[in-house]
Amino acid sequence: MICTCGALAQFWKWTGESWREAIALLRRALAIDPSYAAAAGLFAWCRVLQLRNPLISGEEIAEGVRLARQAIEKGSEDPDALWMGGWGILMLAGERDAGLSAIERSLALNANCALAWNFLGWAQSYHNQAGLAIEAHQRAMRLSPLDPQPWVFYGGLARAHFAAGRYEEAIEWAERALHAQPRMIAVVGVKAAACGHLGRIDEGRECVRRYDELRPGSTVVIAKAFWGKFVSPEFLAVYIDGLRKAGLPEE
Repeated sequence: MICTCGALAQFWKWTGESWREAIALLRRALAIDPSYAAAAGLFAWCRVLQLRNPLISGEEIAEGVRLARQAIEKGSEDPDALWMGGWGILMLAGERDAGLSAIERSLALNANCALAWNFLGWAQSYHNQAGLAIEAHQRAMRLSPLDPQPWVFYGGLARAHFAAGRYEEAIEWAERALHAQPRMIAVVGVKAAACGHLGRIDEGRECVRRYDELRPGSTVVIAKAFWGKFVSPEFLAVYIDGLRKAGLPEE
């Protein structure tokens, strides 16, 4: 795996700088072998994470979309390339159907891919399929019970329980995720919104403060514009209402 071992090591440090380092290594891998679908998929996933930590340019997003498509096209028989590419186009281009199709193709090739199940769950929770999402995340955790990066599963369950209106459970899973990885801004937002809906305003305000640390200048208007690109209107309305109740400033 040309340059990708080092890229993965950087990727899982879960910082803005480490994702930039991973991208630099993946560029080298793709320069050597432009058909390397898994490298293209991981590149796209890096761009997804950079959407929030911090904001990136339109050109960089377009690059991520291009490489996500490349991962799907060149990796039509590679389960990892497919789910990463699918997640990339879902999040970067807002193409839910194409993204889900790629993730489902990944699972058809390898039904034991924990991360593919996990990101299927994330996609389902964004579009009011909370029950299916919870099942997908639980299956992912059964497939990888000692995963070294468990926060991606915990965070997914937090989001899925939030989508189901189970705010207490959402907070419990969010706390587990944030204990393992405090920089998961999406999960900070879930906890803030869940606290807002439950009237746990002090906790919600602390989450809003942390959210602003991770993404300075955050507001309801910005969050609505960001999440509105790839979640259902119904999910968005409940999520934004929770953030507002937790104290996220309007503008």
